[in-house]
Amino acid sequence: MKFLWTPTSHFNLANLFTFVNIAAGLMATYFITQNNFVLAIILAWIGGAFDIFDGKIARKYNLSNEFGIQLDSFADFLSFVLVPVFLIFQASYAPTLSGFWLIIAAVVSIYYVISGLRRLIHFNINADAGEVENYFTGVPTPLGAILLWLTYLLNTYAILPAGGVILFMLVIGWSLNSTIKVKHP
Repeated sequence: MKFLWTPTSHFNLANLFTFVNIAAGLMATYFITQNNFVLAIILAWIGGAFDIFDGKIARKYNLSNEFGIQLDSFADFLSFVLVPVFLIFQASYAPTLSGFWLIIAAVVSIYYVISGLRRLIHFNINADAGEVENYFTGVPTPLGAILLWLTYLLNTYAILPAGGVILFMLVIGWSLNSTIKVKHP
């Protein structure tokens, strides 16, 4: 079991937590395709919890390495970019929009995915294993996902129409790569 505590191991404890995040994101994606949005959201939040702990474990036990940084960004892309976009598209756009507005929703969804991917790549290029900045520049993808979940809830409870969801997704996507400063927890 020494591999759990070895920084160079691809299967150290921090990375195992990241693998659980990936598994939760994959299962959430499946349940979105089945229109089981409640279970998908629960799995996404479970993935989010494991994302919090993988970083804390990596820093506490000095398990950070380049593989872990890349793996964590892949997990973040899946759980905090793709899953919320798929959820909103399947639950908010597909049932209510058609024609031109569905095309606009698709373009904005793709914009959000590209914005999230760009943010994560930029983060990886500038990240040093084990280093933590006091502030993020731009909204981190987990916070972007939380904002999208809130947008989804506003739409689900008929407070925000699908057109408003498009606008919120556009603004949140922009904020991922903005100069907004967000304090690191």
